[in-house]
Amino acid sequence: MATRLLIVDDSALMRRHLSNLFEGEGSYDVRCARNGVEAVLAVREFVPDVVTLDINMPEMDGLTALAHIMQERPTPVVMVSSLTEQGALATFEALALGAVDYVAKPGGTISLSLDEVAPVLLSKVKAASRARIRRGVAAPSGARPARAERQAAPDTAPAPVNAPAETCVQPSAARARAVQQSTVPVAGTQPRPSLSGVVLIGVSTGGPGTLEGILPQLPADFPYPVIVAQHMPAAFTGPFARRLDAICPLNVTEAGAPQEVVPGNIYIARGSADTVLTTRAGKLTVLARPETQGHLWHPSVELLARTALEQCQPRQLIGVMLTGMGYDGAEAFCDLRRLGGRTIAESEETAVVYGMPKALIDRDGATMVLPAQGIARQLNAWAYGDLHGIH
Repeated sequence: MATRLLIVDDSALMRRHLSNLFEGEGSYDVRCARNGVEAVLAVREFVPDVVTLDINMPEMDGLTALAHIMQERPTPVVMVSSLTEQGALATFEALALGAVDYVAKPGGTISLSLDEVAPVLLSKVKAASRARIRRGVAAPSGARPARAERQAAPDTAPAPVNAPAETCVQPSAARARAVQQSTVPVAGTQPRPSLSGVVLIGVSTGGPGTLEGILPQLPADFPYPVIVAQHMPAAFTGPFARRLDAICPLNVTEAGAPQEVVPGNIYIARGSADTVLTTRAGKLTVLARPETQGHLWHPSVELLARTALEQCQPRQLIGVMLTGMGYDGAEAFCDLRRLGGRTIAESEETAVVYGMPKALIDRDGATMVLPAQGIARQLNAWAYGDLHGIH
């Protein structure tokens, strides 16, 4: 049976080219709408399996139309947005409202530019047609905590259970102790950085909304740094990092120029590049470098995890595999677990697209399989448990 596709765009030329692209696949029943008003009506009457939705349109813009669609008849939606900061911000609003994914809208000559994004557009629409629809996730009330509040130990930090008296210290003191501990050289290698733990997160389709549900639950004194490889264009990762920084107790920055990896920080891998870990002056350092041809997806989860294994003891690492297409990072996370690290795969019940978590589970690389809402709780339990000697 053909997949019912609704294309919403105010440009007649774009509608024609998109219609030709999908009808040429032979598996789509395509309808078009010129603006948000027509889109809402078409969703009611045509009942599409998936929608591509422009953002800037007359009469009713894409965000307003999306809100109506998700309220009246939740449907997988792929946003088509411009590669600008304004376009990125609007896209994140759409993802928060429940859109599954997005594609960068071609610039310049539409027919030529569309050819460049056609493979990505086809694959994302196909994946979206089978994706799990997730209701919009609201940001935590009050948004960003005050800077002073970020430094205080949170009342909700996991408390150690049956820990020896001498290990029952406040999380802030434990974190300081972890940061100050001396480096232990490994025979035949350069001294390794002294961090007691690092969290690596790999994620793709459906990732922004999932991350917005997980990362704000890590308290200000979370003792490990967090590095996130989210498949995303370069124009989007900076605005995304700033968006997360506004709602997370931890500091969130884009990982571009070399910077030391320290607790209390979340690093978002720069888009259209690869993010790696290295050691400089005995300190773990994160930096972006040009895309590596040997990897299919960027920023590469596989490469991030491989370089983490080179720079850190495996037992220091926690790998988290979230929603996304493909298998990026599955092999490296399997090795991470086999060598003594811990991994979490998001469960099918909450993953927007189950590809990446399933690839890890199928390879027997998941220490735990958890729904998205349980992942932050487990990260807190492991991190604070490590500091207090509870395993």
